[in-house]
Amino acid sequence: MPERRPSFADPAVLDALAHPVRLDVLGYLMSAGPATASACARAVGDTPSNCSYHLRVLAAHGLVEPDDSGDGRSRPWRTTLTGFTVDNTGEGAAGATAVLAAAIELDHHLAREYLRRRAEFPRHWREQEPHASYGLAVSPEELIDVLQRIDAVVRPYLHPTREDAPADAEHVHLSLMALPRPGFGRRT
Repeated sequence: MPERRPSFADPAVLDALAHPVRLDVLGYLMSAGPATASACARAVGDTPSNCSYHLRVLAAHGLVEPDDSGDGRSRPWRTTLTGFTVDNTGEGAAGATAVLAAAIELDHHLAREYLRRRAEFPRHWREQEPHASYGLAVSPEELIDVLQRIDAVVRPYLHPTREDAPADAEHVHLSLMALPRPGFGRRT
């Protein structure tokens, strides 16, 4: 799929995205390709009926659509995008905050689930589980530069657009948060 990363400001779309299960299902479809509600449910740890509901909500906003690869008995869905950003200004500000909260909730859920099932992963994957935290002193413009550099490094490895992944490649959830720390004071 060619890269398609829209920026959303519509409060209704942001409201649809502001749910951890919907974000997880959307991420699964972006990574795995077309899948039924049952396959989505197995992947994200939810029920098929709940995933079916969330898929319909996403479809109502053009984020997913039925895929014609079904065999007549199954109804697969596919995503219409490879990623997205949200406009956190103007009328989209409240919705962007809700999407960010849902994304952070999903990140924490995925981290807890990995730790719960860590022993199931082969040793070579357990040895590559970095967690890094940095206290940066940057201006907003410098932070944008840092994030753009990280994006440039990561972008060639995005699952929906990568065609040259090695045979032993696995889906890896990479999350990055960068936010000011209230109460830490300003550098002088």
